[in-house]
Amino acid sequence: MPDARYLAVFTSDKAGPKWAAWRAMTKEEQDQTAARGVAAVKAWEAAHSDHILYVGGPLGPTKRLSDAGAVTDIVNLLTVFMVVKAPSHEAAVRLFDGHPHMSIFVCDGVEVMPVLGDQ
Repeated sequence: MPDARYLAVFTSDKAGPKWAAWRAMTKEEQDQTAARGVAAVKAWEAAHSDHILYVGGPLGPTKRLSDAGAVTDIVNLLTVFMVVKAPSHEAAVRLFDGHPHMSIFVCDGVEVMPVLGDQ
């Protein structure tokens, strides 16, 4: 059976403690941490390249369209996304153990869900 596809969405509470710690850093400390984080993400991606279907990327500000047609600016937890393949849902989740988005950057979790439909 071929590996299934999974959408992984990193989450981050923009009002939470990781963001508070980030905002408390100097610009130089943020730049150093970001440089270390980017290098670690690239290394993670290289180590897991056989599982990555789409690298994805960071997500920007969000606008929401309601069923009534109203457009509003909102803040949610969605921060970064990617698409991976794995033999099981559990295996897909475990790919992200120790991921730099959570160990160096400000993400506080990753939600992993199967992409349903034709594979």
